Formats: sequence, structure tokens, C-alpha cells
Amino acid sequence: MDRVIIFDTTLRDGEQSPGCSMDGNDKLEVAKQLARLGVDVIEAGFPISSPGDFAAVKRIAETVGRAGRKNGEGPGRNPPEICGLSRAIPGDIDACWNAVKGARHPRIHTFIATSDIHIKHKLKMTRQQVLDRAVGMVKHARRYTANVEFSPEDAVRSDFDYLCQVVTAVIDAGASTVNIPDTVGYSIPSEFGSLIRALYEKVPNIKKTVISVHCHNDLGLAVSNSLSAVLNGARQVECTVNGLGERAGNASLEEIVMALRTRRKLFNVETGVRAGEIYRSSRLVSQITGMAVQANKAVVGANAFSHSSGIHQDGMLKHPMTYEIMNPSDVGIEESVLLLTARSGRNGLDNRLKHLGYRLSARELDQLFGRFKALADKKKYVFDDDLVALVSEDKSVARTVFSLDYLNTSSGTGTIPTATVRLKRGGKVTQEAACGDGPVDATYRAIDKMTGWKPVLEDYSLRAISSGKDALGEVTVRLDDKGRKFLGRGASTDIIEASAKAYLAAVNRMLTAPKKKGGKTVQEKI
Repeated sequence: MDRVIIFDTTLRDGEQSPGCSMDGNDKLEVAKQLARLGVDVIEAGFPISSPGDFAAVKRIAETVGRAGRKNGEGPGRNPPEICGLSRAIPGDIDACWNAVKGARHPRIHTFIATSDIHIKHKLKMTRQQVLDRAVGMVKHARRYTANVEFSPEDAVRSDFDYLCQVVTAVIDAGASTVNIPDTVGYSIPSEFGSLIRALYEKVPNIKKTVISVHCHNDLGLAVSNSLSAVLNGARQVECTVNGLGERAGNASLEEIVMALRTRRKLFNVETGVRAGEIYRSSRLVSQITGMAVQANKAVVGANAFSHSSGIHQDGMLKHPMTYEIMNPSDVGIEESVLLLTARSGRNGLDNRLKHLGYRLSARELDQLFGRFKALADKKKYVFDDDLVALVSEDKSVARTVFSLDYLNTSSGTGTIPTATVRLKRGGKVTQEAACGDGPVDATYRAIDKMTGWKPVLEDYSLRAISSGKDALGEVTVRLDDKGRKFLGRGASTDIIEASAKAYLAAVNRMLTAPKKKGGKTVQEKI
């Protein structure tokens, strides 16, 4: 079979989705999981865009991009290629190389628009100028590495003959991969497949390169368009975990991989992705970005392998393939759920965590067990999603400046909502009370008094992590501090407590994050 290269751009295009900003530690954690997932290429960021993004790409290149089987960061001996994006500008390309050069397999990805609407209104250039720039910058990138990818932005809306001219020229200039993006999600599958086939027919040197596709989901067709391209010769697909990306997002990695796997005889291609890591990757990206996966999302949604109809259940009991075209265990989802209760011991908890892909040290397990017991006392069953939330919350402890010690709120009809909050910072305990528009607002006002910081609350969301009246609630908040965005998450059976934990998590991130100038954290100054 032919091999389709899976190019993951969750850390670059996915992060551009509103509200999905990740800091350097978040990016590194996702990159490590993408390596375990077995993607071929990780587009780690846009190095010239900010010092923080440059540092994150460089760190990923020098760690994940060099790791092999010895330290467990990759699917095999060879780590994934680490790619950076750059405009067709010399300084961009230089910065990109300096960020990715620490990887064992670095890649430079440069782009310039080729559609007349972009050339005229955005670039204010001529077609010849764009062609010359594309060729010149591919040659510039080739001075650093033979692994150069070029994208004619908005290729779908470009004049076809001119697109062929550009693709031919950049291949001659040394582009090892040429990506054909549907930048605005305009195309439909039959049309996009025909475009890829026509390029193979019209571009004389096309066999010297790998043809890639990068489809956006504005019409809900990103996955379909990508699969149509594969049927017509494309051998790299650019995609993101959970389909994250600007506007309506990108082609979903999990849907692409499982479509190629499930319909293998039709596509006659394979990927190097370890499908058993798909669900864990999806959940990790959802937690870090705060973007919940819809319940009916294909492959990784909560309902993807659920059956409520009596007819469906009867068929499933007789033979799973009557209503399931994929085995849930293939993507890392267990068919059966081990229900944990307050009577469960450490071994039961540890066994379930291992099933979910978490291997904790004895000390970490002891710390988590106390919090698990406290939660199990509040609700009848502790579900898998509850455990994932507990583990995720534990990972934020390293960022803790202030921790919640006590919370009491009162509200009701005709009553002014009030909150009394006690926080710990090291060995010091402080307490404040405040009034607000509601118990959550009052809690946040009390916290602001103690931290001495008053960020802008840009977004607040609440969802039930698991099922039942005693479900664990997860609150996600996004705070703005003079243009810097900070995400916080908190979970509890009490939504006010979850709200306080989420707010404190974001505040702690803000207080421990380096300032743009000087490099000192706010924590060091207070």
C-alpha cells in the first residue's frame, strides 16, 4: 500500500482557533502526545509571530523532535519531523530555521497567496512578483534544509493555469512538498479531487514532490475534500486533533485516519498513526484548549459508540458489527466501564487510570487517591471523565500561587449574593468577603481583593463532565490581563467551588507567567 503522511497542525492552525491559545508547557505536552500518536509531521508553530511561539517551537524541536524509543516520546526510533510556518519573507524563513534546526528531521513550511483576490487586495503585487517571490523563498529555505514545503495560499480560488505555473516553478526550485490548501473551505469533494488529479496531469515535474492538502471546514466538507484528494493522488493530509482551527476549523485528524483505516480497500493506503492513542489525544487537546468535544462528534464524541435504541441494542448483543463499523478499542475507548465508588481501593483506581493511559508514581497516586475519595463520597459513581478531570487538575499544582482553603456563599430571592473566601499562599492564610451580582461574581470579587489583581473575565463556561444528578461539573474561564490571555479549569460537584478553582487556576497562570518585557513574573513582584 501507499503511505499517506499525516501532518498535524494542531499547535499552529489549531491554536489559531479563538480561545485556544496554549503556553509553552501546554504545547510541549500536546507535542509529546502527538509523537505517541505517531503523526509523521508536527507543525509546532509560527516562529516569527512572537518570541513565545519561537521558544515553544525551539523547545519542541530539541526535545520531541530528537526523542526516540529510549525515552518513550515517539512511536519508534525515528521522532516526528518538526515543522515551522513562515511567510515568503527572508526574515521569517531565517527565524523558522533557527527554531526547528534542533530537530532530527526539521522542516520549513513557507507560503504566499496565489489567488487574484489575495494578490490584488492583500499582497498588492502582480502575478509575476508572486511567482518570483515563491521561487526565491523556496531557494532561500533550501540553503538550510532539503525538507521544504511550499503552499500557494487560497489555491482553490486561484487561476488554474497560473497555479500550475507556480507549482512547477517551486518544484524546480527544490520544494520537496507542495501543499494545495482550500484556505477558505470553498471547495466540494468532486471539485477538489478533480483539481488534484488535474495538477498531476498538467504539472510536468509533479512526481518529484509530495502533494499535500490542507482543507478548512467552512462548509463542513474538510474531511470529505481531503479524502477525495487522497483518492486522486495526494499523499500528505494536513489536519488537527478534534478539527480545531480558524473559523469552522480544519480537517479532523481522527476522522481522516479512521476513514482511511476503516475503508482501507477503497483507499488502498495506510498511515503510521497509532489509532489506540486517538481518544487520549482528543481528550488532552480538549482539556488544554478548553474546547469541549461535542457529544455526537465522529470517532471521539461521548456518543460515538453509544446505543440507546432497543433495536440497536438487540443487534449489538447479537453481533457488534450490526451497528458499529469501528471497534471502540481501536481508538482507545473501552466498551465497558469500570464503575468506581467510595469503596474502591488504590489498586482499583490505579488499574482504571492505567486503562485510561495514565501511569502515576506511588506519590502521585497517593495524592490523587485522597481527592478521589473526597469526590466519591459526594457522588454514587466516579466515571472515567471524572478521573481524567482529577488528573488534569493535579497537573496544575506546579503553577499554584494561591490555593482555595475555604468557600461559603449565600444568595437567593431578595438577598444580596455574598461570598466568604479563604486562600492559602505558602504558609500564609488570608480571608475576604465580597458582594456581587451572583455567588460566582461575589466569589471572584473576594479573590481579587486577596490577590490584588483584577483581570477581565472574557469567557466563562460550565459543563457536566459525567452523567447523573451528582455529576462532576467542569468550569472553564478565560481571563484577559492587558492583552495576555489565560485559561483556567476547575472541577467539583459544587459548581461554585468549580468556578472558584477555575478562576484561581487562571490567576495562578497569570501570576507565574513571564512579563513580555524583563522576563520577571508577576509573582516575583508581589
